Amino acid sequence: MEAVSPQEPSLYTVKAVIILDNDGDRLFAKYYDDTYPSAKEQKAFEKNIFNKTHRTDSEIALLEGLTVVYKSSIDLYFYVIGSSHENEVDGGTQGCWGGHPGMLGG
Repeated sequence: MEAVSPQEPSLYTVKAVIILDNDGDRLFAKYYDDTYPSAKEQKAFEKNIFNKTHRTDSEIALLEGLTVVYKSSIDLYFYVIGSSHENEVDGGTQGCWGGHPGMLGG
């Protein structure tokens, strides 16, 4: 029997996937748990992560107790949100860029 790695990406390690435009407005958002249950809370969280990340060259942030892995490409901002307990390098959030780093300019 083959053991499954606890670090394997799943919807349990990814809490949300968000795409914002260059003004911080939502183009797409999918939340996989109830960390931000209402649309008002989700939009406030999205504004917060955009304000804290859109002028930085980093790709990883810890905000509101969550690991935020992000990448920008021209005028789009791609965010993958995971638990603060996830390791952004070995865990599910970094793996979300998958084999397509060229798609995001990386």
